[in-house]
Amino acid sequence: MGWLLLVLAIVLELSGTVSMKLSDSFSRLGPSILMFVFYAASFTCLNYTLGYMKVSTVYAIWSGVGIVLISLAGGLIFQEKLTLTSILWIGIIVIGVVGLNISGKEG
Repeated sequence: MGWLLLVLAIVLELSGTVSMKLSDSFSRLGPSILMFVFYAASFTCLNYTLGYMKVSTVYAIWSGVGIVLISLAGGLIFQEKLTLTSILWIGIIVIGVVGLNISGKEG
């Protein structure tokens, strides 16, 4: 259940960040409202996730995967260019998230 809540929290956080970009600095009402709804739902799921998993693991995965996904969304949805070095550092984040998940199973 913890992993399902964490995935939902990540998807909602991604939706909130996309809505933030679409809100155009709060000049568009619909995306501005959605941003608050998505972030509130994301933090709610994140809070429930902590009942099943360690906070260090949850937050690292939530933020790391969120960074990777919003970087990809920026390129795909908003045509923001990712440089080769940006892609390299995103890969480092992915390696860190995987490593943290593996190391969490040892203890």
